Amino acid sequence: MAGRYGGHELGRRVVAIGGGTGLPVVLAALKRYLGARVADLTAVVTVTDDGGSSGRLREELRVLPPGDIRNCLVALAEVEPLMADLFQFRFGGEGALAGHSFGNLFLAALAHVTGSFLQAIRISGKVLAVRGTILPSTLERVTLAAELADGRVVHGESALARQGQPVRRVFLEPARVRALPEVLEAIDTAHAIVLAPGSLYTSLVPNLLVGGVASALRQAAAVKIYVANLMTEPGETDGLTLADHLEALHAHGGRGVVDGVVAHGRPFPAEVLRRYARAGARPVVVDHERIHALGIWVTEADLTGPTELARHHPEKLGQVLARVIQNRAVLRSTRSRLGPAAAPLVRLAGGRRAAGPPRPRA
Repeated sequence: MAGRYGGHELGRRVVAIGGGTGLPVVLAALKRYLGARVADLTAVVTVTDDGGSSGRLREELRVLPPGDIRNCLVALAEVEPLMADLFQFRFGGEGALAGHSFGNLFLAALAHVTGSFLQAIRISGKVLAVRGTILPSTLERVTLAAELADGRVVHGESALARQGQPVRRVFLEPARVRALPEVLEAIDTAHAIVLAPGSLYTSLVPNLLVGGVASALRQAAAVKIYVANLMTEPGETDGLTLADHLEALHAHGGRGVVDGVVAHGRPFPAEVLRRYARAGARPVVVDHERIHALGIWVTEADLTGPTELARHHPEKLGQVLARVIQNRAVLRSTRSRLGPAAAPLVRLAGGRRAAGPPRPRA
């Protein structure tokens, strides 16, 4: 085990898991701030989206929803901005193309020409000179369903947020869905795994429900980091604290899918709070005692940019992730070589003790 974290191998293989708008931010952050130290950056993307352009293409052309894949391709692209803008271009008007993005159509067309959605992703990656590998969590067509607190069951990702009821659990239909073998291999050989922020039940948890993914995460030797959401999401995570988010991950993926959390640790400007409150969103509370009781450490930092929106800033997030991945991988390597009793001798940046009871600040 020590060899996987020692010397020049430190941080060389990184996997990011998620979907929606959160995963591309994490990918951009990792690409920029781990840089040449990452030999293999892999994105594992959910495929349960059934709304908007992706949902229409999914039903009309019988392809996997391409939207989240497209956003990840653009996040890792090394081409001129014009090409990235082309992939993100969305047709207006009221005709058949209205609402579709060029990148979604490109992926759908390639999937039909090549006979393989995975091959379509690979070719698109070459067109955009992508640095990294993008994989759907499964190649099977699946529907996300949810059991709500009032006992009702709703079917479809886009229907979940419209219910206005707390979520008891989510599940896939069909239930037995096979993970892409490359996904399981990437998790097994990773040095670090980052669970991206975004919609908890519709972007992140669906990946854990794909057969083999949660088990691979629990058994992985990698350090597993969850990037916490900044705000609750109306209709999906109303009133949930950070510990509630983690308990939902445990409920669907089992204990051991997360080692620690990177969370925003600064107050939001009053205007930002008012803006989100009008939409029914509140900052996700970092309830340290409950999180530590789950056996999970917390690193807090300023993760947002100077905007009127509560969004993770790729530069700030990348700097924190790079530091945490480096420090935690060193700690794991030391524990493997010297045993648990030696772990308290290891200190992280700033002199904070790395083992023992977790502290709220990094």
